Amino acid sequence: MNSIVTQRFIQCHHQLKQDNRVRSSRQFALSLDYLPQSLSEILKGRRDVTIDLLRRAVEIYQVNPIYLYTGEGELFLKPDEEKNLQILTVVTDTQDVERILHVPIAAQGVYPHEIGNPTFVQSLPSYSMPEFQYTNGVHRCFDINGDSMVPTFLEGDKVISCFVEPAQWEVGIKNQHVYVFVAQGEVVVKRVMNKLKEHKQLQLISDNSFYESYPLDWSEIREIWQVHTKISPFLASAQHAQAPVQEEVKELRRMIGEQHKMIQHLHNTIEKLINS
Repeated sequence: MNSIVTQRFIQCHHQLKQDNRVRSSRQFALSLDYLPQSLSEILKGRRDVTIDLLRRAVEIYQVNPIYLYTGEGELFLKPDEEKNLQILTVVTDTQDVERILHVPIAAQGVYPHEIGNPTFVQSLPSYSMPEFQYTNGVHRCFDINGDSMVPTFLEGDKVISCFVEPAQWEVGIKNQHVYVFVAQGEVVVKRVMNKLKEHKQLQLISDNSFYESYPLDWSEIREIWQVHTKISPFLASAQHAQAPVQEEVKELRRMIGEQHKMIQHLHNTIEKLINS
């Protein structure tokens, strides 16, 4: 049986034919750069629609992605909605297999502003992974920057992450799981508490207890990628590698503790002077 998303895609296909926007299923398939035989298999319920085919249908025929994934709204986007629609750019190899784009630290400052620019996205380094799991969905690789996720991730690690559709953010973002969040001016890797339904916010949490959690408003989010794989450089001793960071954190905590004692002592002295 077709998935519910495939059933909605088929409904959009039928509506396009009914409205005479496409003459036939064959013409529809060719306009999406898709094999007519493969589309026939989808329409007969023998296979599910692919994310790449959905993406092309949204781009070319303005099929409403919110309707496809949630069943809400109209089948097709209105003109004013089309202006705000952002198409996710992907890169494929000569066999039309999608490659994993790599966003290095040097590109992360620019990435939030250029994610809608196909030229920029296609200029990013890319590679393939042999496992089947990386052919299901759109994947992207991000470098870890800083120490806020120590000990889970160290600076220099890479995380391969799967794209989370905006229609799935409210119910699909899982508490305490790790995601890459692309906001208006930064790319961060954090654990999360999902408060979108109640407060239109996500609470971003660092694994390094030195850093406090903070909210991220829904309106500031550009993309969300769920972390699936960590790639780390080989280290002779992971414990030895983490030791300098741990010692630095301990020293910072000691200094903060000393400052707290000094402030408390000053507060007590002022109180005594006032009372006398």
